[in-house]
Amino acid sequence: MVNSSQFPYFILTAYLDMGYLKYLYFVIVLILYIVIVFANALLIVTICMNRSLHEPMYVFLCSLLVNQLYGSVGLFPFLLLQIPFDTHTISRSMCFLQIYCLYTYVSVEFCNLAVMSYDRYLAICCPLHYKARLTSNKVALLIALIWLYSLIKFLVTLCLNLRLTLCGNVTDRLYCNNYYVVKLACSVTTVNNIYGLFGTFLTIFVPLIPILFSYTKILRVCIVGSKETRQKAVSTCSPHIASLINFSFGCCFEIFQSRFNMTGVPRIIRIVLSLYFLTIQPIFNPIIYGLRLSKIRRMCRNQFCCQKL
Repeated sequence: MVNSSQFPYFILTAYLDMGYLKYLYFVIVLILYIVIVFANALLIVTICMNRSLHEPMYVFLCSLLVNQLYGSVGLFPFLLLQIPFDTHTISRSMCFLQIYCLYTYVSVEFCNLAVMSYDRYLAICCPLHYKARLTSNKVALLIALIWLYSLIKFLVTLCLNLRLTLCGNVTDRLYCNNYYVVKLACSVTTVNNIYGLFGTFLTIFVPLIPILFSYTKILRVCIVGSKETRQKAVSTCSPHIASLINFSFGCCFEIFQSRFNMTGVPRIIRIVLSLYFLTIQPIFNPIIYGLRLSKIRRMCRNQFCCQKL
């Protein structure tokens, strides 16, 4: 049996032979990363600097945007270091750190979207009790629980991975993926596989419960409510629903690609879709929320006007 200590790094083989086009791809990824950082940071600063935006909906949105930056840090600097070179390797410690970062990003995203759906349920279905049920202390507690729950949950995954004995170090990925690393193990992975399924359930299906509950209640109120209630629901819920669908699509493809044989799908499409939930979501959220929420759009415009003056 080969000991995992003999493999101080992993070799990533999903990078195509790009030739001189790799410099073009490098510039594209760099520009995308700059746009993501700027767009998310702009909305975070706007929410933090304006007291009128210190409401639960915008505070939860701020947490969501911080998570976009957190997830982007786990991927984009790594891609920028890999693209210009012909050999693509990552150290064992950095690989496990990247796995931890990206998986906690996914968990925080789903949990944050679940809490935001509950916030919309209270605002639309229980407007008179909204402020009493979602005080600033409760909002801070919910955000802290979202992050602590996700960070602690994946510490277990990390510990289970570190104890594995690996029989190889070549993985057909652009970045480190927990499932593919576990597949390299020559030791028993039963515990890893069971906890992996359990962790997937906790990450996706547990947040789905408050989301389905909230939108069932909102839909019922919209059916029997006034036109004003329906307009309020559409204006504030549509960005959340769009964000949830967009992120779920990217995560579902990544799960399918990991668990099933996807060789029938062209390689370039598999590469693009494997990066979808990590690259599109961080740019999609600030755009959709910035455009759809008039209060944020107005504050951003005011900030730019003040700077010009």
